[in-house]
Amino acid sequence: MTMTARSIWNNFCSAHQITSNRVPLFATDGDRNVITKEIGSKTKRSILVRHEKMENLMLRETDILIRDWHSKSHEYDGLIYMMHRYDADDQIVPLYIGKAETFGRGDGNLSANIANLHRDKSKFARWGDNYAYHVGDLSAAILPGHQPQKINPKYLEWGSRLFVAAPTDRPKLKQDIYFWAKAWRKSDISIWQELSPTRLAFLEYLLIGVASTVFDGSLLNYEGRNRNRIRD
Repeated sequence: MTMTARSIWNNFCSAHQITSNRVPLFATDGDRNVITKEIGSKTKRSILVRHEKMENLMLRETDILIRDWHSKSHEYDGLIYMMHRYDADDQIVPLYIGKAETFGRGDGNLSANIANLHRDKSKFARWGDNYAYHVGDLSAAILPGHQPQKINPKYLEWGSRLFVAAPTDRPKLKQDIYFWAKAWRKSDISIWQELSPTRLAFLEYLLIGVASTVFDGSLLNYEGRNRNRIRD
């Protein structure tokens, strides 16, 4: 039997229990208004606040990667993650898929993106508070007070997709936004099961390719996205 792109996607989500392991991405007041805070020692700036459950998930999964790196077992490649929402049928609709690898740019060193996350939230496995990281750049696009040169057009699109209005000092989500992340073991089952096991970098491209085929116009990834939708 030939599997459709949607069934391939659904099978992956089921195999990795994405719905069961999802967490809210942002801290809110219960009415989808995202909590903000100020950071910076000299120049203060407002940023969006990650949900405590999201941070705990990231810490738990990156701790797995760090223990693996220290033990030199090298069973894991890094972290795979997905920002997503749910449609009217309670189906997972991916919004952004990405990765944070265990190894940095040096010769086998631990990546700064996953190091010291318990005390330093500036990078936070690509979801950090600094500029050039997802929360920092999205905050610059959404919240007032950031320098114009710090506003990345990519995150203006994120903002228009996720929030009712921007810029605003009271950011309100259009709908509930969730987050899933998993320390990716080299032996884990890929979305393309016939090719399992699949390394993290290839998995990311496969997930983006399948997701952009199934969910036309929903995915915020640029690289790896199908430009012409293939009907499933």
